[in-house]
Amino acid sequence: MNRLDRAPLAGTGPLLLAPDAVLLPEGPADGYAVLVEDGAFQAVGPAAELAAARPGLDPVRLPGHLLMSGFVDAHHHLTQSFGAALAFGEPSEIFRRVWVPLEGALDEESAYIAAKLACYEALRGGFTTVTDAGTRAGVDVEVVASAARDAGVRCVLGLVCNDADREPGSGPAVLDEAEKHLARYAGDPLVHPSLAVSIPEAATEGTLRDTARLAAEAGAVVQIHVNEHLAGVERSLLRHGLRPLEHLHRVGALGPQLLAAHATMLTPRELSLLATTGTAVSYNPVASAWKGNAVAAATDMTERGVRVGLGTDGTRGDGFRLAEAAEFAQRLAYGLTTGDSSCGAGWTWLEHATRGGADAVGLGARTGTVAPGRAADFLLVDVETPELALSWDLPWELVRRGNRDQITAVFVAGRLRMWHGRPTDWDGDALVRRAAELARSAVGRARVVRAHPTSTEARERQNRTVSL
Repeated sequence: MNRLDRAPLAGTGPLLLAPDAVLLPEGPADGYAVLVEDGAFQAVGPAAELAAARPGLDPVRLPGHLLMSGFVDAHHHLTQSFGAALAFGEPSEIFRRVWVPLEGALDEESAYIAAKLACYEALRGGFTTVTDAGTRAGVDVEVVASAARDAGVRCVLGLVCNDADREPGSGPAVLDEAEKHLARYAGDPLVHPSLAVSIPEAATEGTLRDTARLAAEAGAVVQIHVNEHLAGVERSLLRHGLRPLEHLHRVGALGPQLLAAHATMLTPRELSLLATTGTAVSYNPVASAWKGNAVAAATDMTERGVRVGLGTDGTRGDGFRLAEAAEFAQRLAYGLTTGDSSCGAGWTWLEHATRGGADAVGLGARTGTVAPGRAADFLLVDVETPELALSWDLPWELVRRGNRDQITAVFVAGRLRMWHGRPTDWDGDALVRRAAELARSAVGRARVVRAHPTSTEARERQNRTVSL
């Protein structure tokens, strides 16, 4: 395993990086280099050509390493990190019993620490962009924005625009708040504004339609959990005579500005609606497994031209494991029954985890790929580990055998943010210690209702039952 010198990478000036290979959209390019300056890739090409073009800049050699785009988490809930371990083995609509009460118990400090902890885990796992679907904590969203900036990760920041249960005159109009949010972060280098509706039934038809318009005008996205749970689909059928995605189409909310989270329960007609309207989907395979949901038909979506990114939904922050779970879930849910031994192949899931994810969250022109003009959000991956050294098909190997332990460095906007899993300019250990203190207090205050006991309690119950 190669150990690099951190010092040449930690500066703020231009960097000419010469790894063994650069992962480009068309495949791995051996002997390539990248020029990073002003937070972006200024040039990408053969190392000798770039060195000749900048003779005064010494190349930083990165033997045994692959330079690749950072992962994009297309669906996250940053202020839910204190309860990630409460979600194991729980049935559907966990948000009603766990997330709403937990986030409601957060004050300003605990919301900030929870969000920064989630960002820390994301960066450790190679995510250079996280997409927050909006916090339910009673704090200004700037608390979450500050946590992301301080951690050093790029963040698509949602503002919840639910208004179905609001009393008239009970507060500022949702659309006024939405416009202010979009304007507030319009020029922020790391935080990109987004609007969010928890589920379609949480907003009035007018708000669903108008948030879509506002987001489209601002070049932003609206995040909505869509067709995730059977109970939600049935409520929509009873209320509107339409499934949730069909209801969104009827009110004019589908389109390139919509990021539909989960979309696990879609009919063939709804898949066609996604494709024809240009609506994007966050495919969240680990969340499906943890919560017992259906698995989104992501391979079918890809074949139909639907825009797809991959999201963690706050489950675990490891980009390689997410890509592997995305492919593995497709194989179990669809590939085995059809004899599809490829299920899109390795490149499909790397694309959805990087460039496709950036496109889905509205940042396709800014990040998600190693190319001139794009933000320098990238990873240095050690490819001389036992898992990756015997390489025959690198894209497949990254999906099947990659993990965050192989990530030597994480860069966001051209700055070194993480080195061997540790922050470069703030104390990660202190953050974890404070998070552990605050989490115990917050969970104790929240009226969390779990359907199942802990695994230890479950074993004790089983043993008592067997002994009777």
